This record gives sequence, structure tokens and C-alpha cells, in this order.
Amino acid sequence: MSASDPDWEDGGDQLPAPRREGGRELSSGVKPLLVLGKIRGILDAFSLSRPALSLSEIHAATGYPASTVQRLVANLVAEEFLDREGDRVRIGVRFAYWAAPATRGLDALEIIKPVLEELRNETGETVALFRLEGDVRVCVAMAETRHALRREMHVGKILPLHAGSAGRVLMAWDPRAEQAALSSGLERLTEHTITDPAWLHGDVEQTRRDGYSVTSDERDEGATGLAAPVFDSMGDLVGALSVSGPSLRVTPEKCREWADPLVAAAEQATRLLGGRLPR
Repeated sequence: MSASDPDWEDGGDQLPAPRREGGRELSSGVKPLLVLGKIRGILDAFSLSRPALSLSEIHAATGYPASTVQRLVANLVAEEFLDREGDRVRIGVRFAYWAAPATRGLDALEIIKPVLEELRNETGETVALFRLEGDVRVCVAMAETRHALRREMHVGKILPLHAGSAGRVLMAWDPRAEQAALSSGLERLTEHTITDPAWLHGDVEQTRRDGYSVTSDERDEGATGLAAPVFDSMGDLVGALSVSGPSLRVTPEKCREWADPLVAAAEQATRLLGGRLPR
């Protein structure tokens, strides 16, 4: 690639520096290098569930011309951004070396805070991260909705495991959590709270199969939430990322619409923490 390659062209004097989705604004007077946006687009195509991609899959994910994909991938492999794996490529192992200093000295919750805020902005509802503490779940981070009508939530709030989508996720990926919930008794909080151990176990298993959970009215009447798991570098559960709000806004249609963004945000948090999916 050379400076005359069209991929290297800037935006031109008459164009403002664009802000890519998920990117940051350029300083005033600095022109964007289009190739960097394209490289990011290729890297963003990879995920924990799809760690290796073919050229055609990258082409489909990015929408870039096939010739551009082929040229950029070849250069990314040469520079160790990507590694070849048969007829596919994956994020290069060299990235682990480059990424190591990125989170050194940073608190894990600060690292994933932007993920919570982005998901809050996309859904408009409160986004929180819950961790397991004994036989309860605790809110350890959140990005609150801007709606006046909201569910009360704050960092440090303690909630039961057996009621709500976040608790369901914590039980689904941590057998000790499910055992803790069952052994502590299943208190009825509303008429929709699951108090039958066999029913709850079946719901936990379904959550694990689906990869996320949606519940309504289990802890509070007129409230709905959905949650997905976040993992660490050993594939162990870090916590449950949830979106929740009044059922009049968080409708079944909205839950179906937000399921994929929720799971993607949980995966992004996992990746930022250097985590991986459990085997």
C-alpha cells in the first residue's frame, strides 16, 4: 500500500472529520485516513463466537469490495494484526502483546463502563452489571435511563438471585449460584415469582441454551429485564449485564429487538476484560 492508494485518501478540505460508530472525534484540522476506518471495520467483524473468518465472510460483514478485503487482509497478516488459519484468518496473537498495557492499572468496572453507556443510549433503559455475592446478586455498575419513569436501581443494591433475568444468568453459568438460590428458599415477591425449584431449574437451563434471559414481573410488578453473561480470561462468569425498565416501555417486541445488542455488549465487555467464552 502506498500513499497514492485510494484507501489512504483523507476526507478532503471541504469535509468535516467524520465520527465513526464506536470511534472518537478527530482533533480540529486533522484529516481522517480512510484506511484506518476500513482496518477497524475488518477487526470489528471478528467476535468470540466467530473468531476465524474467511475473506468472503469479512466481505459480507463489512460490505467492502472483495478486492479491498483481499488487499487489506494480506497486509494485516504481513503486519501480524491477523494470523492465517487454513483458508481463514483470525485476530493475531501479537495483539495480546499490544493490548497488555491497555488495561494495566485500570479498574475492571471502569474498563467496561463505556459498554454500559452505549447500551443505555441504544435502548434508552437502565443498564447494570450484577455480580454474585453468596446467595444474592449485587449491582456493581450501571448507566441509568434518562426517562423520568424508571425502576429504582443504584450501585450496591442487593437483590435475590431467584427473581429476575440477571439472577437467572448468574445461576445459568455458575452452578454454585443456583444451589445457593435453591438452598436459601424461593421467596414469593410477586404472583409471577417462580417458587417451584424444578421450574426454576428448567428456566436456568433454558437461559444457558439461549445465551440470555428475559423476565417480567418476577421481582416487581410492571417491570421487565433481560440479561446476558460476561466472562473472564478463564471463561468463568464475571457477572450479568442487564437492561431493565417498566414493562410499558420494555415490551416483548423490544426485548426481541434488544436481545442481539445485549448479547453483543456482553461479549464486548468480555473482550475488554480479556475474557473468553466458556467451553
